[in-house]
Amino acid sequence: MSMMFHPSTNLAIGDPYSQPFAVKPSPQSARAFFDSLILSASGWRGVFGASDEDTSEALGPDRLYAAARMADVFAARLLERTDAGPKPMVALGLDTRHSGPAIADVMQRVFLAKGLGVRYAYMLAAPEIMAWARRSGGLPLEHPDRLSAFCYISASHNPVGHNGVKFGYTDGGVIPGEEAALLIKRLSDGACAAEDIERLAALTASVAPNELAAAFASCSLNKRKALSDYTLFTREVAGASAHLDEQERALDELAAAARAHELGIVAEMNGSARSLSLDADFLTGLGARVRLINARPRDFAHRIVPEGESLDQCKAELTSARRGDPGYLFGYVPDCDGDRGNIVAWDEHEGKARALEAQESFALAVLAELAELERRRLLSGRSAERVAVVANDATSMRIDYIAKAFGATVFRVETGEANVVGLARALRERGWTVRILGEGSNGGVITHPAAVRDPINTLIALLKLVFLRDKDGVPGPYRLWLRNTGREAAYADDFCLADVITSLPPFATTSVFEERAALKVGCRDHTALKLGYGKEFLRGWPKLSAALAPDFGRLSWSASASLGMEERELGQDFGAAGAGGLKISLRDEKNDPVAFLWMRGSGTEPVFRVMADVRGGDKRHEELLLSAHSAWVRAADLAQ
Repeated sequence: MSMMFHPSTNLAIGDPYSQPFAVKPSPQSARAFFDSLILSASGWRGVFGASDEDTSEALGPDRLYAAARMADVFAARLLERTDAGPKPMVALGLDTRHSGPAIADVMQRVFLAKGLGVRYAYMLAAPEIMAWARRSGGLPLEHPDRLSAFCYISASHNPVGHNGVKFGYTDGGVIPGEEAALLIKRLSDGACAAEDIERLAALTASVAPNELAAAFASCSLNKRKALSDYTLFTREVAGASAHLDEQERALDELAAAARAHELGIVAEMNGSARSLSLDADFLTGLGARVRLINARPRDFAHRIVPEGESLDQCKAELTSARRGDPGYLFGYVPDCDGDRGNIVAWDEHEGKARALEAQESFALAVLAELAELERRRLLSGRSAERVAVVANDATSMRIDYIAKAFGATVFRVETGEANVVGLARALRERGWTVRILGEGSNGGVITHPAAVRDPINTLIALLKLVFLRDKDGVPGPYRLWLRNTGREAAYADDFCLADVITSLPPFATTSVFEERAALKVGCRDHTALKLGYGKEFLRGWPKLSAALAPDFGRLSWSASASLGMEERELGQDFGAAGAGGLKISLRDEKNDPVAFLWMRGSGTEPVFRVMADVRGGDKRHEELLLSAHSAWVRAADLAQ
């Protein structure tokens, strides 16, 4: 054994002299694990450990085979896309799960054996590797630091025993939906055959130990390059400009405001990849004081998904910090790969720390970035632009009201980051300005030019909203919001975040991370399930509409499907939604939106997700809608 260890964390990287397929899986065991994988545009995931919460570092041969096949398919595609010139170079990284290094070991062997170059950075956040690929991918073809693609090992917010992989090229995001579908087909075709297992075992064994050892030894160098590119890119996103002088002016204005408020932020890392990223340095550079908690990799203090009780420690730490220092206003908790981070904030009205709901955070970020776009336009004297917001189909309608106040248009797509990013890019090509996009249902804020969620960008949006004031006769973001909605008389210069939240359009919305939002269904045919749901809906609609009539009057409904980057009206053929999102929209007699019901099978977990969204903020309406909606799904499932 010649195990190599990471110099700064002292965690195992791998043994270049070991053979991952010293014991090969049988075709039957390989197939059993392969069929348990969830393959979607959001990534390829499975339970690589022995259970959901398994923290062992060694993996069985069936798991290693699946990882090798994933690498083999992506390597072949990358070679296929590469014209004559230097060999393709792949950035390889992972989050802090215990099974990550073993997966990286076997994937790296496949990449090297197929003739690719590998830049292995070990543990880093998902936005970090994507920024690295984006910036280094733009270098000249012959530049030694140029990258062609990235491979990131993570299962995002899933439990610690899960793992998976995300692939991308150099546009700063994961591969688009069509490319993902192609790779999934190639991954599945011929998988688990005895000859394929033998082929991949031989391929991994063909890599010389010294070549692998050199790749392992370069982790720190590659991490430094990744962190440098990520820092530069985060400045570009935060400053809303590619020009350094404009970045500096924007960041200086925000930093001065943060220092004036003596801002403090609690960063509860939960042992995630962000514990090794730029967070503390970048936020300190913006004038904030940062209190780091659970900031060692694998220092998992609670569930990985940053929802519900997983935010309790951050709330307690923020409360504790404020006892001695009232400047502490925010906290955040990232998931394991660090692309998502839910926000905790001090509520000045209630006098306590509370977690912002995912939909609430997204609405605030949309408000912040649209208001800041208008503020910058007014300061510069530029004419108005066509502005759009792109969100997933499960995002609350409150963003439509916010967008309307700034003359922006909301476009919706099927749930999945690749769909959101894909439509935003298509709209920009058609002349639209799309600064803010994401998945409101899970708190996924993406700020252009980023193409992936990032809690740092969410925090920066909130800081702009809370701290920036009038400048050169132009109102600050919050004042602009009140002015555009006819409420400027309510503005006070000493406003706080709670005042901003109170000003948001009131909606009651199901959190997709609540237990009642995740239904276990037996029917695997989503078309048949939705057809059955349609029959139940038509039977139950008169009773539901009568129950809502005292508060909303007579309601009408329409059904639509979200399929990739398209939204499509359905009439009564609910089955046409297939595996995409199905939404039932309710409108009043003025044709104003009142509520929607939404359903879709998860692309990352074995559940069927449902939710309701209703204007007015009355939780009783949301509960009534969701109860009927869930009952119809269950009835349709039983009928199959």
